[in-house]
Amino acid sequence: MGGNAGLSKLATEHFNGVEVNADGVFTASFAILKSVTAEYTADGKLQVDVEQMKGQDLSDLLSSDGGREQAMESRSRWSNFLDKATGYSSKQRGDKAKEQAKKFSKAKSAIKTAHKTMELSESLSQETIDKANAMIVELEQMIEEGNAPSEGRVKKLNDLL
Repeated sequence: MGGNAGLSKLATEHFNGVEVNADGVFTASFAILKSVTAEYTADGKLQVDVEQMKGQDLSDLLSSDGGREQAMESRSRWSNFLDKATGYSSKQRGDKAKEQAKKFSKAKSAIKTAHKTMELSESLSQETIDKANAMIVELEQMIEEGNAPSEGRVKKLNDLL
């Protein structure tokens, strides 16, 4: 499924009231999913924002005739949409998310360790410290932008010190 036009078409198969803006970003809903907004980013990743019913609204729906079935259907439609939009099963998406989280964690740990090493070491040259600081800035920028640093970049920082 390519591009936001394809994503919007896919949305019509799973949600109600699909509206598409000029950039191809869609907004839709279905039962407990009050609002689903999604698009493919420039780097091809699916970006979604979901608002789900809560509190009294959710209680009212669940206690209404057929409400529980609608809630289950919402979850099914959401999962099927994600399967088709990403090309990954629920388990695969979970594994990928864990993998990404692990990369962020390793990078943050390497940064912390590098700072501590530079603080405590008396034998590091200024050139090495400057190079480490430049690598730290690069890693922190990637983290801030939501891009998981590669293991290679993290390893380079660890190996430098």
